[in-house]
Amino acid sequence: MRKIYLDNASTTFPKPKQVAEAMYQYMTQVGSNISRGGYSSAYRTEELVYETRQNLAELFNATDCKNVIFTKNITESLNVILKGFLKPGDHVITSSMEHNAVMRPLVQLQEKGVSFTRVPCNVDGTMDIKKLEPCLQQNTKMIVMTNASNVCGTVLPIKEVGRFCHEHDLKFVVDTAQTAGVNAVDMQEMYIDALAFTGHKGLLGPQGIGGFILQENMIDKIEPLISGGTGSISHTEQVPHFMPDRFEAGTMNLPGIIGLNAGLNWLKDITMEKIKEHELNLTKYFIDGIISLDDENIQIAGKKDISGRMGVVSVFIKNKEMAQIAYELDEKYGIMTRVGLHCAPSAHKTLGTYPKGTIRFSFGWWNTKEDIDIAIDALANLTKDK
Repeated sequence: MRKIYLDNASTTFPKPKQVAEAMYQYMTQVGSNISRGGYSSAYRTEELVYETRQNLAELFNATDCKNVIFTKNITESLNVILKGFLKPGDHVITSSMEHNAVMRPLVQLQEKGVSFTRVPCNVDGTMDIKKLEPCLQQNTKMIVMTNASNVCGTVLPIKEVGRFCHEHDLKFVVDTAQTAGVNAVDMQEMYIDALAFTGHKGLLGPQGIGGFILQENMIDKIEPLISGGTGSISHTEQVPHFMPDRFEAGTMNLPGIIGLNAGLNWLKDITMEKIKEHELNLTKYFIDGIISLDDENIQIAGKKDISGRMGVVSVFIKNKEMAQIAYELDEKYGIMTRVGLHCAPSAHKTLGTYPKGTIRFSFGWWNTKEDIDIAIDALANLTKDK
């Protein structure tokens, strides 16, 4: 049975072959650390890391590639930014569509005197920019929000929110987990002060590598979450103030960075525009197919069209246990999806799918219309009342 991977919102698969090849070459022919060796292979590795920073700075229109920081994932990145910046007495605004990568740190910080307000989004996941103003308080310091929902794919109005932050002297932190590599994100145009990214989704790198990018005005305002050896200014026990060393203590995931760089180079060749067009074409094909079933037991959570959305579609099954449906999709049809609450209970409450959750179908570059046809037929068969 042919396997059909429709869980690209979790991690893209397959990766470009260049990703594995670059990692293999590094691990078998180079293997050197950076900033800790005075020999040619160490310098070559440092060049590759620098090239990756440059590629990321170019992708997000960052002002300086030295402000690109590598972490193990976007969750760590958001923790570093939020816990390093916010102080007791500060107030934060976020959206009701957030992943727990934002919500759990905010709830932790709430126990230490930081407060937050959720902007209530609409039942399709969209957000009305006019709802921001009533959330403002005298001690509001920041807005942090996702660029697009990992549950239903709805894109939030980042550019408009960024302008609002600029006008009200607020810091703007953006989670690009579901958009980086597919939708254009411009730190300057969107007034983004701190951008968090992950390497293993739309950027097509391996798991275990992510990072964040800061504007200059954020560097000294964030206290590093982790400190230790950096290979620089080793004569002092103080944390470096310069970038990127300020936030990159300890040995980094160099195979991951090099794999990410290969993914970024592949992305440059294919272009984000082509990937976005392909994924949205498949999304429309899937949504139209589900609607054409005319089955009241199968409901789409969120938007029913492809305007302002990503290639992520959540389906709510009224008459069956969804975990069983997801199991049978894999067991009987080879279709891999994700079922449940997707680490985003707040989003599911907004969409009206809490606590049962949904089955999420998410499309990638290597999916085809044939994959979609099989998925639609499978859902139609599995949800029939027997």
